[in-house]
Amino acid sequence: MIRRLFKFTSMFVVLLIALPVAAGAAYSYAKGWPRSWNTADWSSSGLLPKAADDNPAAIYIMAGRSGRWKGIFAVHHWVVVKPAGAARYERFEVVGWGTPVRRNAYAADGRWYSSEPFIVHQVRGAEAQALIPKVVAAARNYQWSTPGQYVVWPGPNSNTFVASIARQVPELGAELDPAGVGKDWLGPGVQTAPMPSGSGYQISYNGLIGAGISAREGIELHFFGSTIGVDFDDLAIKLPALGKIGIR
Repeated sequence: MIRRLFKFTSMFVVLLIALPVAAGAAYSYAKGWPRSWNTADWSSSGLLPKAADDNPAAIYIMAGRSGRWKGIFAVHHWVVVKPAGAARYERFEVVGWGTPVRRNAYAADGRWYSSEPFIVHQVRGAEAQALIPKVVAAARNYQWSTPGQYVVWPGPNSNTFVASIARQVPELGAELDPAGVGKDWLGPGVQTAPMPSGSGYQISYNGLIGAGISAREGIELHFFGSTIGVDFDDLAIKLPALGKIGIR
């Protein structure tokens, strides 16, 4: 019995943790990364339309691969809002230096450490207009906003910030990128909370070990900040470093 359990555990670790991380490391090494913050590209990617030319209200949750070696394992999330008719976007995120919560520190669709951003979730039109005040209030009232409270791993970090906004505004229905290490950090000790999409619940111990079940995210196991899971809604699997891999 013990031998079978050991064999199963070994296969689980190799197939669902070690191999995905190795693949992520190989990809990141082949792509390369900037030597420093100063040499990285932070310019607009052009992914979002110009705010002045796009009248409807909009909320975007965006992400880009983290800087340097962290990009092997994780992405960095941020939130962008634009009320109807506004001439500019507002970007909210948390960083690891100085005052954690930043507003408009970078272009709304700016590259992150030279990595191209992508849209994780979006809401537009009248629904977005109604939710923007709630999103902005959640960003301003972020629990871990004092200088020195940022912890790169297991959290609270930039992904904890966006996940906390999603939980406080469940009407967003936002499912974050599985590679958002720190999104499942709920606080010290054993904690329970809604999943970011608001369609299920999760449990976590110090952001290191946990699990969640949700109509949107599916079934997830959380190991040391990484996510392993099955997303039935999107017909996808979730693996450490690689994120979501699926048909849709």
